[in-house]
Order: sequence, then structure tokens, then C-alpha cells
Amino acid sequence: MATLFSTSDVHPRDRISYWVEVATKGFVRHEFRSRVGRAFQGSVRVGSLASLGVATFAADAAEVERSQAAPSDSDDLLLCLQLSGRGIFTQDSRQAINDAGNFLLLDTRRPFNIALGACNSTLSLKIPRELLEARLGSVSSLTARSVSSQGPIAALASGFLAMLPAHVDALDGQSAQKIADQALDLVALAYSKEGDRNGAALSSARATALLRLKAVVEAGLCDPELRPATVAAAAGVSVRYANTLLSQEGTSLERYIQDRRIERCRSALSDPAHAHRTIGEIAYSWGFSDLSHFGRRFKAEYGFSPSEYRRHMRSLPVMMAEGA
Repeated sequence: MATLFSTSDVHPRDRISYWVEVATKGFVRHEFRSRVGRAFQGSVRVGSLASLGVATFAADAAEVERSQAAPSDSDDLLLCLQLSGRGIFTQDSRQAINDAGNFLLLDTRRPFNIALGACNSTLSLKIPRELLEARLGSVSSLTARSVSSQGPIAALASGFLAMLPAHVDALDGQSAQKIADQALDLVALAYSKEGDRNGAALSSARATALLRLKAVVEAGLCDPELRPATVAAAAGVSVRYANTLLSQEGTSLERYIQDRRIERCRSALSDPAHAHRTIGEIAYSWGFSDLSHFGRRFKAEYGFSPSEYRRHMRSLPVMMAEGA
């Protein structure tokens, strides 16, 4: 991953202001206070893994505060994995101590505070909200709850996430997407296992079955032969039970598969990194085999045809610049 910032390249009097400017790009808009003044040392490295932002922060003791979100800010969730040192995270009237190997979630749409100890390093994943909530449902009860790496699933998730910075730059598009999906699946499973201890709603057998069902769907979206029967079988439930689980969210298994495919296509059409790909290529890559059907479903969902939506998203930066 590229190093965006290192204090070794900046005069001591300018370190804090540069840190805030650069760290905001790899993290979110926030206020920053060093506990060691001009002696502060730190570095920021950033990369990406499909639609996930990946950043590592190494810093001296400091405090980070997110007081409020601006309307232009992205609606992302932050997964913070403690690589070394200790961080104290506060959000939604909860406070969690994050020791090395543990991880937790923060919601960027609500205020939070982070107190970082000395010799601290953290991995931060910026996760589009819909990708994690597709696996977990609402995460409002999960913020600022540290998941201990002592459990087997959490330890596997922690170890997997810790390896990402060393490998993200070498992954091609398709491989990066699969690895990103696996990372999110492991995180979701870890939170599922933590449900009983934290009193979260994920502790029920029904919620765990729903989590498995959604994980199977996400893993197989690229396969045009993915069908409700195969998904249900892989998740260890019947199609009828799968539909019962999803009916609580106002959908069915077949509809859920199509909705997730449409959403992945929408994300690709709005992403400049996929501007070189044709609409057909994107649709086929996410399991659609009929472009006419894809176009109808896309317009019914978003009010634009795929080509209109792509043009609209490309025009937004220009419109914003003209209005500035």
C-alpha cells in the first residue's frame, strides 16, 4: 500500500496539520489532538480491496474525535483492528477497550471518540454500509463493542484482516472482490458468535441461519446458475425456511439474489475504476445472462436505465464543481 504520510518527511511544526489532512483521506473527517505535541510521530498507508478502503495508521498517543457527519460524507462503517498498542473507542454511550488482535465497528454517521495509547497501530477498513448490513442486519447495537481474538472465529477473522495490507496491491479485480467478500463473511461470523456475550440480537438460531444464507448468496453472485435451491442447500436450510427468514425483511430468496446482483452492478457503474468496462460486461460478471432483463430490473430499482445511471454519476463531479 502507498504511504500517504510520514512524519519523517515533515517539519515538526507542520506534523499535526499534515496528519489531520492526510489521515482524513484514509479515514473520515475528524478532529485530532496529539498528546505529545510537536514530538508526535506517525504514518498513514492506504489502499483498496474492491469496494473496501484499507488504511493502516501508526501513531503516538493521541485523541481522535468525530463530532458530526457532513451531508457530503460517505455512509460507511469503519472496522478498526488493533495491530499493536491499545485504543479506547466510544460511541452510542458505549466504551470499548481494543487491545492488539481485537476489532470493533464504528458508524461514521454518528459521533465517536478514540483515545490512542503510545506505540499504537491500527488497521481501518471503510466498509459500505449495505455490504455489512446485508450480512448482519442493522449494526446499531454492535458499534463500540470489541470482539476479542481469543475466540476461534474471531481469531481467524483477526488474522485474515491483519494480512490484507501486505497483499491488496497484488490482487486483480476478481480476486480482490472474492477476498473482500471473505473478509466481510468472517467479520459477520465473528459478530454472530459474539452475540450471546454482548446481548446482541444475532444470538438466535434464526439470525445465525439468516447470516449463513446471506453469506452463501454473496459468495455465489458471480455464478449465473445460482438458484434459491442451491443457496438454501449450501446454507443447510430448505427454500421454504429461507423464504420465511427473509420475509421479515420484506423479500424472498429469489428476490434477494436479484437485488444483491443489481446492487453490485450499480456499485460498479458508479465506480470510476470500472469506467473502462461495458455495461454488458458488468452485468454478466454479476450473474445476469439476459441484458434486457437486467436493464428492466435496474430501471425498476433505480429509476434510470444502466446507461443513464452511468452518465448521471459521471456528471455529478462536474455539477458539483460548477455549483462550488
